[in-house]
Amino acid sequence: MKKRKVGIALSLVLAAGTLLGACGKNGDNEGTKDGKDTFSVAMVTDIGGVDDKSFNQSSWEGLQNFGKENGLQKGKGGYDYLQSKSDADYTTNLNRLVREGFDLVYAIGFLMPAAVEEIAKQQKDSKFAIVDAEVKQPNVASILFKEQEAGFLAGIAAALTTKSNHVGFIGGMETPVIERFETGFLAGIKAAKPEVKVDVQYAGAFDKAEVGQAIASKMYSSGADVIFHAAGATGVGLFKEANDRKTKDPGKDFWAIGVDRDQSDMGPDVVLTSALKRVDIAVKDLATQTKAGDFPGGEVALYGLAEEGVGLAPINPEAANKDDIEATVNEWVEKIKSGAVKVPETSDELGTFNPK
Repeated sequence: MKKRKVGIALSLVLAAGTLLGACGKNGDNEGTKDGKDTFSVAMVTDIGGVDDKSFNQSSWEGLQNFGKENGLQKGKGGYDYLQSKSDADYTTNLNRLVREGFDLVYAIGFLMPAAVEEIAKQQKDSKFAIVDAEVKQPNVASILFKEQEAGFLAGIAAALTTKSNHVGFIGGMETPVIERFETGFLAGIKAAKPEVKVDVQYAGAFDKAEVGQAIASKMYSSGADVIFHAAGATGVGLFKEANDRKTKDPGKDFWAIGVDRDQSDMGPDVVLTSALKRVDIAVKDLATQTKAGDFPGGEVALYGLAEEGVGLAPINPEAANKDDIEATVNEWVEKIKSGAVKVPETSDELGTFNPK
């Protein structure tokens, strides 16, 4: 089947099993195989771990929701996950889940396309899905997001919150996914308050909270009062630094912006908002579609604001101008959804971006 990009309208009714709208493979009308009465699904995490408070955790929450709504139990024959401690585990973990008979196996993260392609070629009768990367195989469905749109809204919020006109961005690794978050963030700052200074630094890892904390400490010490992270478990260090500083100096602002899921639970006094990436909904929806016999092998599902696949979490009630921030964010959401504004996703596009 020829690959085609598909925009999927996301909403709460997806829980009822709304399909992505892409066609399935001819003759693939059964949601189960080998005579089984149930549909089983599992995922392989990247090195950030299933409890990274971010990307992997959101994916696992989506898989758990799918399992529970379909009466499945955690474990073989139901829904499960394998955690990768290093990139050497990707191929081994994918193979193990295939051997255990799971009907659909997810690879979570852009670090795994080579492993998925290798196993997909070997296991042609198995179904795979990969998040944040594209693998061009007929038995692999790819899920991508417009991270730049979520980053843009985070930039608007940061620009309208900062009192020092100095903010920061902490990235995990310099990859297209994280760079889209960064580019969108910088574009949002440019649109709302172009005079704001932005510090940008990459940690070089998604599982180093101590590195994230060290970077955040340096940024706050240099005058930044809002920091946005797109760094997985490394970003946990940002929240620790913000919370520690807020405890010592309650009258000063040390705002942090989370990523992927609503990370307000990481510090009610310091988390301004979060750039949402609804991996949980995407994972659950594709599993629902596959169970119904409509596996979109060889296709790419692209989720943005218009598809309600990315967004911004509620603004912290303690933000001084909460209502103004939300009103401005909503204005930009409508502009982006309508197509009046195209958020840049590369540094070259950022250079020519005119938000007026």
